[in-house]
Amino acid sequence: MNKHIITWCNWQNTTFLQFLTKILLNASKKVFLISNNIVIKTTAKNLQIVLLFLKLHSLCGYNQLVDIAVEDTPKWNYRFRVNYILSSLVYSHKVLVSIVSNELLYLPSVTKLFHSAGWLEREIWDLFGIYFYNNMDLRRILTDYGFSGHPLRKDFPLSGFSEVYYSLEKKRLLTGPVELAQEYRVFTV
Repeated sequence: MNKHIITWCNWQNTTFLQFLTKILLNASKKVFLISNNIVIKTTAKNLQIVLLFLKLHSLCGYNQLVDIAVEDTPKWNYRFRVNYILSSLVYSHKVLVSIVSNELLYLPSVTKLFHSAGWLEREIWDLFGIYFYNNMDLRRILTDYGFSGHPLRKDFPLSGFSEVYYSLEKKRLLTGPVELAQEYRVFTV
């Protein structure tokens, strides 16, 4: 392999960061380094364009989707930050593509670009309630089909909405609303 290309694509080199900033000027909000990792902030509208460029361009080669991670901050208007972590097997480095979303904004599915995104998007929809349009198999993957709510949201109650218990009278399992035996208390310091 050409030594010049390896130096060009080195993630510590600011030349590669400047290259990404110029190329992705209209499709990204910001390109920067955090702890020697490249972060690209973009919008839901430009997500597929950015990921396609990073996958197919010969100087990038980010052909593997490692994970899709979600951060939940309920205080913000766009409470979810969805982070796509891509890896380049050719150049041995990673990039993080970040977009913000809320409960009402639909995100485009990237299953056409990365087949591994199908299960990851199902998991995010199941646990956070973020909807991915054009995902042909968007159904629950970790919770039961009758489960209501999305358990990894910060505003989801720790005790849940319903409980399953055994009734000695009816001699079977029953489902009912959660009843807490302890009263709510306010503790002051």
